[in-house]
This record gives sequence, C-alpha cells and structure tokens, in this order.
Amino acid sequence: MSPDQPGKRPRAHRWPASARRAEAAQAAAARAELTRGVRLRSTYVAIMGVVLAVAAVNVLLGAVGVLRETRSRPLTGAERARYAQEDVARRWRAWPVGMVFPEELEYAGLGRAQQFARRVGIAPESACTAAVDAPVASVLRRYRCVTMLRATYVDQTATFAVTVGVAVLRDEQTRVDASAKLPQDDRVGVRPVAFPNTVTDLFGAAQRQRTGWVGAGPYIVFSSVGYTDGRTRDSVSPEEQLNSEMWPVAQSIAARIARSLAEPPDVPRCTQGNVC
Repeated sequence: MSPDQPGKRPRAHRWPASARRAEAAQAAAARAELTRGVRLRSTYVAIMGVVLAVAAVNVLLGAVGVLRETRSRPLTGAERARYAQEDVARRWRAWPVGMVFPEELEYAGLGRAQQFARRVGIAPESACTAAVDAPVASVLRRYRCVTMLRATYVDQTATFAVTVGVAVLRDEQTRVDASAKLPQDDRVGVRPVAFPNTVTDLFGAAQRQRTGWVGAGPYIVFSSVGYTDGRTRDSVSPEEQLNSEMWPVAQSIAARIARSLAEPPDVPRCTQGNVC
C-alpha cells in the first residue's frame, strides 16, 4: 500500500540527533542518581561511624569505671568502722549457739582460783518481753528489742545457778539509750530458766538472789543468779549475800559472754582482703 494512500497516518522517523540527546539525558539522570546514592551512603557511613565511636567511648569509660570500683583498694576509716559494727551485730544469728553460750566459761573463784562454770542448757529463742520482768519488758518493748537468747550455767561446785539472757537491739546506740532507761533494781531482770532433771530444776523467779546486766555492742547481757538448792531470796540474809561468791560468779559469766559477742573483729585492710 502506498504511503500516500488515503486513511493512513504517515510514520514518524527517529532522527539520529534526537536519539543521541535522549540517551545522553538518561545517562545524565543515571549518573545523578548514582551520585546521590553514593552521597547518601557516605552520609550514612559517617553517621554510623560517629555512633559507633561514641558507643565505644562509653563502653571504654564504663569499663574504666567498673575497674576502678572493683579493684582492691584500702578501706577508709568509715568503711572499717562499718565492717566491724556489722560483724558484731550479726553474731547472735551467724554464730553457732555454742559460740554465743560456750559449754564452759572460766571465772575467778575465792582466792582468785581459776574455776569453770558449766552450761546446763540453752532455752529456745523467745520474745524479749516474755523473758524478762515487767519493768524491764516495758523498756525493751519501747526500744524494739529484736529477740532474747537465754542459757543457764552452774558454778564449778554446782552451788549457784546463773541464767544469762542476751537481748538483741537494733544497733549500739539503741542499746545505749535502752540501757539508760532500765530500772536500777536487782530484783528484776531476766527470768531464770530451769532444766528438769538437772541441778537447776529448782531455780525459779523466787530463787533469784540478784540480777544485773552489762552492755556490749548492740546487746544487753542480763544475768540472774540463785542457789541450786531452792533457797529463796527472802531466806538468805543480806550479810550472806554480801560475803558470798555467788554474785562475782554471775558477773564474770555474763561479762565473758558480753565481751565475746562484742569483741572487735579482724578488719581487712582492703576492699578485697588484705592485698590492695
């Protein structure tokens, strides 16, 4: 069919110059896109580099801080004092009961002869207010006494019975404050603990001849002493009480238990032992 045939549109011819310009434009667009991608990638890489560098610095500083905190260093005076205070305060529960109340305790008898008191038994742990007389209980209640530990001893001749009660206070200052409020009455204090089928089975509240206490650390160590034969306080003359070996024995036993509980511990020189 002839190109000039009626009803047919003439075909457009693509000139070489137009084709070259189109290809050049496409190439330029591709180069621009590539350049923009490279620029964005470079920016992203730079930002990530900064982020990683900051993170690395933070990790390094943290590692240095941890190293400084965890490496062994000399304890300060305040840290040494706190270590000793905390060690003494936890002994009543950290120590075996045989360390709190040793099976035997040395004391000086008549003529300063060396003698030994023997532990007869250890009572179950009890509330402070249940183990003492009412005037003492009111003080311990006010100062929130934690618990009471009790044991009973006899002297070497088994003539005297001594119940020792360790009242545990929250801290040493609380113990000092509570001690200042205790009644100055040797008829009240820790209640005796008798153990059936032993020489102490007649030792009760009526048999107490004297009571007392001594403070040590966060502890008030009470003592009550009497005869093992059941004699009451009223049946013993004041002269006999004054000349008796009984009260020195009780004081010595209570003092030894108190000193042991509050004895200063060996404090390490450094935060991780004795090597800094």
